Amino acid sequence: MNYRSSLLVLLIVVVFVPRVAAADEVDPYVAKSRALVATFGSQLQAELKQSLGEGGPVAAIAVCKDRAPQIASALSRSGGVKLRRTSLRYRNPLNAPEPWEARVLRAFEEQRHESPAMPLEYLSRLEDGTIRYMSAIKTGPVCLVCHGDNLVDEISEQLDADYPHDRARGYAQGDIRGAFSVTWSSTNARSQ
Repeated sequence: MNYRSSLLVLLIVVVFVPRVAAADEVDPYVAKSRALVATFGSQLQAELKQSLGEGGPVAAIAVCKDRAPQIASALSRSGGVKLRRTSLRYRNPLNAPEPWEARVLRAFEEQRHESPAMPLEYLSRLEDGTIRYMSAIKTGPVCLVCHGDNLVDEISEQLDADYPHDRARGYAQGDIRGAFSVTWSSTNARSQ
């Protein structure tokens, strides 16, 4: 089997990691990745909540635009990983998915329709020792303020100014908004 065939088989058999396994049964990289994603999500959510309270949704746009990449960068450095958010319908071109991430995001979409309540995660180990993890981000009610169909003019204008090629509108609650992506390089994976 050649490299492309191996990759295709790997992608067809996407590993969706159940969250109900006992702690000692969870792959250590799943646990470490979940912890990084939880930290990223909680830090971002706290800053979004604060900016929403102080300046409303327009102020929150700046948090996603400026602070989210900074938080991801700090956690990437401290964790020895590449941590980021990505989406098929990204707002910032820097968040465009890599080909493997795009395949996983499409698989998440399919799985969401088959099992809507199931948490969506992915883990793969490449032959070179690189470990890849993704966790889906579902669209919640507060996300719709900036990512929904009926945006108020002030928000649309700010998004148009900050993101002239925005693809991240028109979501409904429960849609896969994107995913957190964690890549452990083969060097860092071996040293952990």
